[in-house]
Amino acid sequence: MYTIDLNCDIGEGYGNYQLGNDQEIVKYITSANIACGFHAGDPATMDATVKLAIKHNVRIGAHPGLPDLNGFGRRIMHITAKEAYQLITYQVGALFGFVKVNNSNLYHVKPHGALYNLAANDQEIAEAIAQAIYDIDSDLTLFGLSHSHLTKAGEKLGLKVAHEVFADRSYQEDGTLTPRTVTGALLTNDEQAMNQVIQMIKTGTATTMQGNKISIKADTICLHGDSPNTLPFVQQLHNRFKKEEINLLTNS
Repeated sequence: MYTIDLNCDIGEGYGNYQLGNDQEIVKYITSANIACGFHAGDPATMDATVKLAIKHNVRIGAHPGLPDLNGFGRRIMHITAKEAYQLITYQVGALFGFVKVNNSNLYHVKPHGALYNLAANDQEIAEAIAQAIYDIDSDLTLFGLSHSHLTKAGEKLGLKVAHEVFADRSYQEDGTLTPRTVTGALLTNDEQAMNQVIQMIKTGTATTMQGNKISIKADTICLHGDSPNTLPFVQQLHNRFKKEEINLLTNS
């Protein structure tokens, strides 16, 4: 039997604008990455999303991003390691406040979008992010791209680390995600995406866009809450997991 965590980016609305179907998606995941106000989210959305995760017994995680509401945190920004440390500290602290007043616990931190990709490829930024998480609470789990600079930085500090893989993204030969600007970066065929997930969990490999297999570690699977297809996909994935004898991580 295999056991896997299913995480999803939620709480990514802002003001009167709502994004994704959080109310339904949360029923099918085991970890929630909640936007902290910089790429998406606001105080009311953060509070409501924390309450939603608690209601469904889902692990709560902070999802800090670059200060880029217009670009949804996916545009490249050049920041220093010190700025990365401060961005993480500020946003995780904000979400922690809502977790605390709702009498729950913060479980993990997962950088968002361009900040996530930057941390995967830049050792100095990765170490600054890992250090910020460690300094906030050394019991937190760091979510990062499998076998990246970020996961290595977390492990070096002694943090609990969850190596993350993606259901709906294609991979390059070096283990990085194909940039969204490249055709084929997003897997739009549900069967193809599910097959990739099963392969990563059961064999510890992923097939790249170039057709080669690379080693990968799958502790947690990422789903994107802003995709209109996420809900039906995760429902199908649950059924596929049953057939493949793959269990979901429980929040004990």
